[in-house]
Amino acid sequence: MTTEIVKVASGSILEEKEGYSRIVAVGDWIFMSLTAGRDYKTRAMPDTAIGQAEQAMKNVEGALASVGASLADVVRRRIFIPNQADVPDVMAYMGEKFRGINPASCVSCGPLGGPEYLFEIEITAFRGASALPEKRISISL
Repeated sequence: MTTEIVKVASGSILEEKEGYSRIVAVGDWIFMSLTAGRDYKTRAMPDTAIGQAEQAMKNVEGALASVGASLADVVRRRIFIPNQADVPDVMAYMGEKFRGINPASCVSCGPLGGPEYLFEIEITAFRGASALPEKRISISL
């Protein structure tokens, strides 16, 4: 069995400088690097956490589309919001984007690469996950 590895560059100047890819897809598994709320074409970045979350999700959706996937294929998300006061609004927005997909999730409130970064997200997806049969189980812990 031969599996192709696809590495996607998105135009972030850091990808070249630091030697990483926006996405590495190995077969149907898709691993996305930490993605900020910067418009990689204009280099502009909103000055609010919610604005950065909205731009980051545009970046995420565009990157996933480049390898034939969508948000519906996301199986795990890791969200980084350095300011705890921003968590309720940002996570309400994340709920709008991911409700019904319901991936595994982690939210962390530690510092990011600089004070201008108010939101970042990392995604793991499985191409075609949205077309697979789904079984939901509720448990009581």
